[in-house]
Amino acid sequence: MTLTLGIRRTAVLIVIAFMAAWLQPNAQAVTAQVPTQATAQATSLDSPLTVAQAIALQSGSGTVRGYVVGQPTATETVVTSNYPSDYAIAIADTAGETDTSKMLYVQVSSEFRAQWGLRTNPSLEGKQVDVTGALAAYFSHPGLKSPTAFSLAGSEPDPDPEDPDPTDPPPGDGENDDYYADALGKTGTQLRNSLHTIISVQTKLSYSQVWDALKATDEDPNNTNNVILLYSARSRAKSTNGGDPDDWNREHVWAKSHGDFGTATGPGTDIHHLRPTDVSVNSTRGNKDFDNGGGTVSECSGCATDADSFEPPDAVKGDVARMILYMAIRYEGDDGWPNLEPNDQVSNGSAPYIGKLSVLLEWNAQDPPSAFEKHRNDVIHEQFQHNRNPFIDHPEWADAIWN
Repeated sequence: MTLTLGIRRTAVLIVIAFMAAWLQPNAQAVTAQVPTQATAQATSLDSPLTVAQAIALQSGSGTVRGYVVGQPTATETVVTSNYPSDYAIAIADTAGETDTSKMLYVQVSSEFRAQWGLRTNPSLEGKQVDVTGALAAYFSHPGLKSPTAFSLAGSEPDPDPEDPDPTDPPPGDGENDDYYADALGKTGTQLRNSLHTIISVQTKLSYSQVWDALKATDEDPNNTNNVILLYSARSRAKSTNGGDPDDWNREHVWAKSHGDFGTATGPGTDIHHLRPTDVSVNSTRGNKDFDNGGGTVSECSGCATDADSFEPPDAVKGDVARMILYMAIRYEGDDGWPNLEPNDQVSNGSAPYIGKLSVLLEWNAQDPPSAFEKHRNDVIHEQFQHNRNPFIDHPEWADAIWN
């Protein structure tokens, strides 16, 4: 019995050893057929990626196909109507997606906004598009930046004809991410506090230095001897600054009596809201709040005014709004100056308030930053105060804070 059992045990062991030897090379063959992650990624870039694939990858560059589902304004916020700008779109693998974690945030740089921005083209929502660019975080969320081509799915792409180098960031959008690093992806009070900290680091000017600063910030791009006047849009010789009726002077867009800060170094000399204006038009505006309506203003086509408010021309309504919003974020009452804040009324007198906020937010949306306004922001940052107006770089932040 014992011998028999030993023989049987030996036979079983021989069979097991034989099977193991036979299975080993086949197991290796099966394993070899499984592609590595790197191989899968390389293969996926040869054809349009799904949004899910792009979210998982977030490296290199490629073309992504997805449905336009809205406009991102913060890390977890995508609006689906009343789009505040043309700066970004969110795409997903299904047209009805509402979960932001399943969306890819796509930067729409300046050269593509006229055709692919949602504020200008709201009918794009629900359309399937192909977008080519760098797979990298945008709004601190999986995204696609520095796009080089857009198209409706399956059609010929719409490449950028004027910018052959897709690595160059579009002016005023994306290139200042380092400056705003601590604010990106935030909303509400957190965004407000971060922006206040960022823009409070600045070089301050005296009131006399403002004259020379404005000659640079508001220089007429078509005549370097002149400045462009706010409100009236006239080009006037730099040398004609003064107090006579046909001169230009320094307009405090946030009226200096609203908070009684005067012209001392601080809010009274902050050139983000100081602009050259026609002396007569400046006098008509006075310290009135901003609102729609009123009678016509002499020497200012498109301006209107009544007893308690002033309306600038359509071409600079957004400029005015963004200057007021800048002042509200920059001056929070923590550095010896009044806590400035827009409200939704007029006749604010000497209180540190100015209105109307609801109208200013409408103006910000209706009149996006112009090339002149963006250039002015750059000059202030690079040559004078070394801080920026965040609402020129990111107009959508106005709604993210006040709505």
